[in-house]
Amino acid sequence: MKFHIKTYGCQMNERDSEEVAMLLARSGHAPASCEAEADAIVVNTCSVREKAEVKALGKIRMLLAAKREQPARIVGVMGCMAQRLGESLVRRLRGLDFVVGTQRLAAIPAILDAVRAGKGPIVDCGERRLESEASLTHRAGGHSALVNILLGCDRRCSYCVVPLVRGREWSRPACQVLEEVGALVRHGVRDITLLGQSVMSYGAKQSVWEGAPASPGGYREPFPRLLEAVNAIPGLKRLRFMSGHPSGCTEELVRAMAELPAVCEHLHLPVQSGSDRILKRMNRGYTLDDYREAVRRIRARIPAAAVTTDIIVGFPSETPAEFEETRRFMDEIGFDNAFIFKYAPREGTTAAEWKDDVSADEKMRRNKILLEEQNRRSLQINEKQVGCDCEVRVEGVSRRTAARWTGLTRTAKSVMFEPFAGIQEGDSIRVGIERAMPQTLYGSVRLPGR
Repeated sequence: MKFHIKTYGCQMNERDSEEVAMLLARSGHAPASCEAEADAIVVNTCSVREKAEVKALGKIRMLLAAKREQPARIVGVMGCMAQRLGESLVRRLRGLDFVVGTQRLAAIPAILDAVRAGKGPIVDCGERRLESEASLTHRAGGHSALVNILLGCDRRCSYCVVPLVRGREWSRPACQVLEEVGALVRHGVRDITLLGQSVMSYGAKQSVWEGAPASPGGYREPFPRLLEAVNAIPGLKRLRFMSGHPSGCTEELVRAMAELPAVCEHLHLPVQSGSDRILKRMNRGYTLDDYREAVRRIRARIPAAAVTTDIIVGFPSETPAEFEETRRFMDEIGFDNAFIFKYAPREGTTAAEWKDDVSADEKMRRNKILLEEQNRRSLQINEKQVGCDCEVRVEGVSRRTAARWTGLTRTAKSVMFEPFAGIQEGDSIRVGIERAMPQTLYGSVRLPGR
């Protein structure tokens, strides 16, 4: 069969979609050139934000409506929303062929075959994760790759549905991670991003180092030690990780970021609010002073580091004064970028039991203010790059215009430039920055000899 996967949500969902695509290909199926040509369509869903669920549900309904004209086409759902809603999706969405939860992805090829044999609809949202050979579930030919190192989450932030849909926190053994990254680099991958819902907690609750190499740099904490081991793999050029937590910004982690050449000078560190009262109500596990200290450590050792964050506006009981605290805190830290979200209750979380007492209009107002202020802040920071040469890893043709290509700096800033003969995705080039916008830098490639 020809299959197509539509993905919503975070980088962990992107990685899950890649894994499922490769598992289907190994089972004899082939990716369709476009959605219209697919015999089977799988929607990979997100539940972290209400908007993501609404978009996914709208897409599924459109697919099921079109299925009336193509009754043989299989439509299935996987991911976080599938895990959260389970069998109720089959009842709500007539014609849906299967629902597969976050810990059962490796079962999808067999489920697809069963549905094709007339055994649907099938719901599989069990808690036991079916393991696949991770190093064999990456697409061939890419220069960058996402690698899961920590699955699930135990933090229990009061607004967050992730522990409900991803399960308890579990770290993959270091030997497995190193084997996977080593195989990727041998096949041409140069940039690796290590993924975990709270990635710095890697190895904190279980032994992960049995049979793994010793630490010549003397790193004792599991996550910095993993960074060291991955950094040592020959051929790896860039190493990133996300998402972080202020409690993980130890002196040893900062030392690893400063000393290990592959580790990029970028830290995504969600703060969520600039009010200590709201942070306590969110059950985030840190104060604003803790966060300040984490950023201070990073910038003391890596002055050029880019720090990005997440913010939630309109959390239950957030007052206008507490919103103003968030504005001041964002200005104080000087984030390179911020992803700003309007609070929406998620069923099953602690916060969903509280009164959602900030109006939709007020949430929109606060969201708009923070976006406008962050755009000004990002522009001021980016304008400092004008006149500088940056190392850029080529990503490919820009989605905005075919006349330009795009790439990423080590600080995760997007750069647009005019291509030259022989350029390829994954190339490392020098770009002279000539113009800056809040989200993008523009420049010219510095060719050898010019």
